[in-house]
Amino acid sequence: MPHTDAIVVMTTLSSADEAVKLVRELLERRLIACGTVLPSGRSLYRWQGKIADEQEVVVLLKTRSARLDTLQVAFNELHPYKVPELLALPVTGGNAKYLEWINGETTLALA
Repeated sequence: MPHTDAIVVMTTLSSADEAVKLVRELLERRLIACGTVLPSGRSLYRWQGKIADEQEVVVLLKTRSARLDTLQVAFNELHPYKVPELLALPVTGGNAKYLEWINGETTLALA
């Protein structure tokens, strides 16, 4: 199995339209190779002293750890939430051709 710096970044948004808009912009900037929008999530969390219960979409972003800092800057600019979820999960292995594709798609990232 080849060594990889691929990561999967998770985030949530309030609608599929918002999610697609974010994913498209991140693709344009070459910060991610792929974004998968999963509809119909339900998030329960504590916010400002109260328990919130919200319908959200989950987005899985495939990129490399080398892009994480720039991705965080882009989230600060583009993500509509005040405190957006951005959780980076390491990829410890996978299809070599897919991992090469992620690398190629994110190598020439734009700030």
